[in-house]
Amino acid sequence: WVWGSQRLITKFFYLRKGHKIVPFFYVNLWLTETALEKSDILKEINSKAHNTLMSTLSIEFTEIGKDFIVCKMPVNNKVHQPDGILHGGATAALAETVGSVASRYFINDDSVSVRGIEITTNHVRSISDGFVFAKASSIHVGRTMQIWQIKITDEKNNLISMAKLTTLSIKKK
Repeated sequence: WVWGSQRLITKFFYLRKGHKIVPFFYVNLWLTETALEKSDILKEINSKAHNTLMSTLSIEFTEIGKDFIVCKMPVNNKVHQPDGILHGGATAALAETVGSVASRYFINDDSVSVRGIEITTNHVRSISDGFVFAKASSIHVGRTMQIWQIKITDEKNNLISMAKLTTLSIKKK
């Protein structure tokens, strides 16, 4: 996708002739994505937060791109550990949230449910106030398994934590 502009895609279809594969025909497609559609997607994602952990932690999705999604969470006493700094569990919940939504969005298959099956989070810096931003970038997006790298940074882009999330797509019953 190219947000706010158009991109020409040429799709080739091939035919096998003996041991050779030769072009059979092609189709030109114009793809258009606009900033309005991007904001509508973010609005739809954020609307699903009501009465969930996302609303409890005040997680808000702010950006979406070709292969990434970003959300933010305020750092305040609701997400502090007793020492007055961001709790690692809140950070892991933020990472799993952004990675799971990324899987749901990028596999784009309503016949499956997404489940987190493994998360690892390394905390490298503490923070006591402001916002943290979680950016999920794809490592692998397969039909049944997706792996995401999630960087959690502060408002000055300092690395707070690094997470890796593996999700599984399973057929709905």
